[in-house]
Amino acid sequence: MYQQKNRINSKKKINNYIYKNLGFYRYKLQFNPLIFSLFTSLFCAIATWSIWLFAVSPSRVLSLFEANWEIASTMIFGSMVAGSTSMGGGAVAFPVLTKVLQLSPHDAKVFSLAIQSVGMSAASLTIMAMRTKVEWRFIFWASLGGIPGIFFSSSFLAVLLPSEAIKISFTMMISSFAVVLFASNRTKRRRNLAIHFWGSRERVISLITGLIGGIISGLVGSGMDIFCFSIMVLLFGLCEKISTPTSVILMAINAIAGLILHKYIISDFGEPIINYWLTAVPVVVIGAPTGAIIGSLLKRKTIVNIVIGLIFIELVSSLILIPINVVSIGFSMFVFVMFCSIYYWMYQSLGNQGSSNEKK
Repeated sequence: MYQQKNRINSKKKINNYIYKNLGFYRYKLQFNPLIFSLFTSLFCAIATWSIWLFAVSPSRVLSLFEANWEIASTMIFGSMVAGSTSMGGGAVAFPVLTKVLQLSPHDAKVFSLAIQSVGMSAASLTIMAMRTKVEWRFIFWASLGGIPGIFFSSSFLAVLLPSEAIKISFTMMISSFAVVLFASNRTKRRRNLAIHFWGSRERVISLITGLIGGIISGLVGSGMDIFCFSIMVLLFGLCEKISTPTSVILMAINAIAGLILHKYIISDFGEPIINYWLTAVPVVVIGAPTGAIIGSLLKRKTIVNIVIGLIFIELVSSLILIPINVVSIGFSMFVFVMFCSIYYWMYQSLGNQGSSNEKK
């Protein structure tokens, strides 16, 4: 009996010593989302590089980067933007592809979808590994609308609508969102950490939002993320720090659907897009997860300022790239005013909803 008590006391002393003096190791052994996300990103990168090296062959690697170094360097920044914000890498890649590399808007769109299917997927795995809070219900219902949306627009609408009109419409839409987002952040309004009430109305809105976002992505190569982000922030009042990773996962799902469509159904994923894609893959698989980690560390206001800044770059690049005439100016102003009105109505309806809830 005496020996058993001594044994118990000895164990207690050892445990107390470990607890007090080996705190650093104890911290390391505990689950740490940031460390786990780094390991996940590293594993994802190694797996992707291995498959990429097998597909390209080691003898061709150097010549591939020499021929397409502009793409690789562009996507370093583009992939980090894609992982950390709701703008997507297409906002950075599109001007370079069309202006510098003289790629047609259609091929630039296909490349944007293809490369985001890799980068955004890697960023999504990192987001899930970090246990970052996202709105999974919105992801599910918006994806249900987004997949048929991108199929419809890529297969039918893209061949009917002029590329200049599509691009300027998208630019004016997100520019109007930037104006309302800037105005809304001038007031002290509470942001929600989740969509508190989830009923038939919210499901229908999410489904329609995904459908429109998918149509936009099928026309310009990105847009699912920023459009869904705008609805989550202005209509549902969801915090930007939650809306951003939610939009990244949504764009990853939509981009994968777009790549499958262009590769196996439309069959327009060919040269030189494949070479550009192969050059950018090993870059984005590192850049996008890095952007996702950086984005999780940023403050809400910083995320808002970055989004507004990127939209301004999008606006300037579109004004440089798209031929300006009286018709395009009139059409641009119409789209801008229309979406400003829609976004402002969303913002006001959220305010009215909040005040009515407070009265209750």
